[in-house]
Amino acid sequence: MADAGPRSAAPSEHKSEEGLQEMLEYGDNIDPATFEQILEMDEDDASREFSRGIVFGFFEQAEATFEKMDDNLTKRDLAQLSSLGHFLKGSSATLGLTKVKDSCEKIQWYGMHKDDNGANDEPSDDVCLKRIKDALTEAKKDYQDVEKALKAYYDGLDA
Repeated sequence: MADAGPRSAAPSEHKSEEGLQEMLEYGDNIDPATFEQILEMDEDDASREFSRGIVFGFFEQAEATFEKMDDNLTKRDLAQLSSLGHFLKGSSATLGLTKVKDSCEKIQWYGMHKDDNGANDEPSDDVCLKRIKDALTEAKKDYQDVEKALKAYYDGLDA
């Protein structure tokens, strides 16, 4: 965050900054630079209403997308799984949720009959579906980790 010069920070700002540092030290699940850019859009550092809306909107979007992925995994619809992976990859990247983004990118590639970085073809639907299932499991686990960290951060602002 930009330093506006010497001033005394309000107690709520200290709480916000301390919570932010704790959350951003949450391993490599959250890219600090990207998430801090989202926080910079908040007009009120104490409530963080704008970023809170974006983050909690992402939670709803991610959970709905995971449900659709589960349904399409059952249907064996690789094209739709690729599309859903691409969609959630973009949303998670916007917030700096790196591990979720990486897993979703793999789902996107596997749905296109590619390997995990899109370089090589994989002709077998069964292999691609197995890889998608594994990547989806990982994406959900990583999502739960960041959801817990972000909710704790925003709950800490309300305390």
